[in-house]
Amino acid sequence: MTLHLEELSSTTAAAANSLTLRSGQEDYVTPETYALAESLVEDVESWSRVVMDDDEVVGVIFGVFDEDNPQPEFRAALWRVIVAADHQGQGIGRLAVQALADEARKRGFSELTAIWEPGELGPHEFFTAVGFVVKGETQYGESLGVLEL
Repeated sequence: MTLHLEELSSTTAAAANSLTLRSGQEDYVTPETYALAESLVEDVESWSRVVMDDDEVVGVIFGVFDEDNPQPEFRAALWRVIVAADHQGQGIGRLAVQALADEARKRGFSELTAIWEPGELGPHEFFTAVGFVVKGETQYGESLGVLEL
């Protein structure tokens, strides 16, 4: 396995959009808070990368940077991280999160946030395993995690 990150491009977008999750994980991809925020957020700089195993797209990560956002959880945030079902548990998600955290650090941020829905098949174990600490809850009952940089 030779993992590396590339910018999301027209060449890799179709493969990234076709990644298949484990059964039941689809319900946890976009928390309600992010679904609402996407329609309200303007002038946000997105950071999108695919994780490649040689020439195969095996994961994708989306982050946003908006240092002036009045809501701290949207200033440097992990918006989505998706790893193909048959590649989960191999460090791909961790690699992607670390790359986003490195980018946030380079931009002068001291923390990276993520919001996720609780649930048996949800991403809680993943987020805490990569270093996010639950600091609160959104109005929709989702977990608000912070990764100190």
